[in-house]
Amino acid sequence: MKASRSLIITTIAPPNKVLRSYAEECQHHDIDFIIVGDKKSPSDFNLAGSDYWNLDRQKASDFTIASIIPENHYARKNIGYIIAMDKGHEMILETDDDNLPYETFWRKSEIEIEGRQILNNEWINIFSLFTGVEIWPRGFPLEYVANSVDYKTDISKQHHCPIQQGLANENPDVDAVFRLTRKLPLVFQKDLCFVLGQGCWCPFNSQNTVWFREAFPLMYLPSFCSFRMTDIWRSFIAQRIAWEYGWKVAFYSPTVFQERNEHNLLRDFEDEIPGYLNNLDICKELDSLTLSDKPEDIYENLAKCYERLIEMDLVGNNEMDILKQWTYDLQQVL
Repeated sequence: MKASRSLIITTIAPPNKVLRSYAEECQHHDIDFIIVGDKKSPSDFNLAGSDYWNLDRQKASDFTIASIIPENHYARKNIGYIIAMDKGHEMILETDDDNLPYETFWRKSEIEIEGRQILNNEWINIFSLFTGVEIWPRGFPLEYVANSVDYKTDISKQHHCPIQQGLANENPDVDAVFRLTRKLPLVFQKDLCFVLGQGCWCPFNSQNTVWFREAFPLMYLPSFCSFRMTDIWRSFIAQRIAWEYGWKVAFYSPTVFQERNEHNLLRDFEDEIPGYLNNLDICKELDSLTLSDKPEDIYENLAKCYERLIEMDLVGNNEMDILKQWTYDLQQVL
């Protein structure tokens, strides 16, 4: 029986305990484990239980995007997404090579998920709903960090959520300002799920995320922007387009914990400056766009959103060349 789920990770490391753990567990849970290599990846990378794609294999594929995404860039993860789609998978999980799974990570997600919907029509600091500690997710506007907000929620019920974000314990995905001024580790509350609908903005990342087939086109990671913003700005665009289709985004208690790879925090801070300065404006601009509610127009919606970020001089003009190839490749495999 063909696996219906895949797990995508990109790495430049040799097989470590995280990758070995995923390889073993994916076999037990009938999940296709796809690893995307890059220029700095070990030439002799070999891990049983994984489907490893080095640069040569990527470029020899039929996927046109593989030859134009910059090397040594996190956006090469896009190729892993397309590989999974081409295999016919209905659900794609993604994480990173420094996130270790709890047993709950392996539970099969359903697109209809039970959670409490946030009724406020504003920016939502989702982390604040899982802990009493002052903390905010990477990409959340610093202007709103100190705001005291009374979030109103509906009763718990089923919601259609083709995009779902799990949190991470120990070393959650926070920005460099938090890491430079506050202490970790931190453990979030268990067994919680909140859902955001139209008008609710909150960044989500690529570190513990589940995507269902109808939302696959929105997985696109931009190449010509700050590395620390590629998945954050993707999340804003995905949310904006999701509203047109009545989709909601779910956030639930951690199913992984992070043993963070070594980072230079000041370099992270520098890479995050475009977000600190522009995240609010990006979402205002995306909110002002006129998009289509027709499912067949999802690629056109995606292009309109990236064109606006290019107009704002936050994403390079070359992004549209890659986005066009992303659209072409997906139209061949979906």
